[in-house]
Amino acid sequence: MTDPWPESGSRHGPELDTTVPHSARIWNYWLGGKDNFAADQEAGKAYQDQAPGIVNMARASRVFLKRAVRYVAAEEGVNQFLDIGTGLPTMDNTHEVAQRVAPQSRIVYVDNDPLVLLHAEALLTSTTHEGVTTYVEADLHDPDKILSEAAKTLDFSQPIALMLMGILGHIHDWDEAKAIVRRLLAELPSGSFLLHYDSTYEVQGEALQQAQEGYDDTGAVPYVLREPTQLAELYAGLDLVEPGQVSCLKWRPEATDIGEPEEVDVHGAVGRKP
Repeated sequence: MTDPWPESGSRHGPELDTTVPHSARIWNYWLGGKDNFAADQEAGKAYQDQAPGIVNMARASRVFLKRAVRYVAAEEGVNQFLDIGTGLPTMDNTHEVAQRVAPQSRIVYVDNDPLVLLHAEALLTSTTHEGVTTYVEADLHDPDKILSEAAKTLDFSQPIALMLMGILGHIHDWDEAKAIVRRLLAELPSGSFLLHYDSTYEVQGEALQQAQEGYDDTGAVPYVLREPTQLAELYAGLDLVEPGQVSCLKWRPEATDIGEPEEVDVHGAVGRKP
């Protein structure tokens, strides 16, 4: 069945302001989407002019999402997904990838962008009769609300894939970010997974850092680029799936891929809770 709007969930987000760039819409712009505005395009182009590799970063992150979701659904038998920081719908959203492998998959999307909210109603609906797709309007800073709302759709006695894709950089305080991840993981049963990536600056270095500083000055929510060694702290106590934490295109590349996958400034990993 499809239940895109739980009765208890809120459908009223903050007023949509198209004059201030927003990360979800800028990411959509880099991916070649149309769900963005002039302010997003201007900020995205300015970033891209300074650090052209950002487009490959955006595409690599989408590739990683698809590979990671397919892996836990097909090879680990997980059919519940808590996708926090959903962003705007695009090709191969979490529910589409998961339900191709496991039609009964249940997906809870979480975001707090009013534009995402509008698109969720129309597009983030289950692709199968057996599956369920729901949307929760909540902020990552409020993990207790996320957990309580998600529990109305997901069975917390069974493994859940917690997805934090490119969102922790929006939390400036690294200790707070790690505490939020620990809080979310604490409620998940053994056999659950953390699927995560965030941006680094190993490849483009200063150019990427300068582009990010310019982006932060636009009025959009700032994003912190972090070193891979920092990101590795998130997986403490988890069993990392091979090949561990790597540049996203190097995470289980497809058999049809030709040559060595390029390094991009996005590192990801999949970890299993013992």
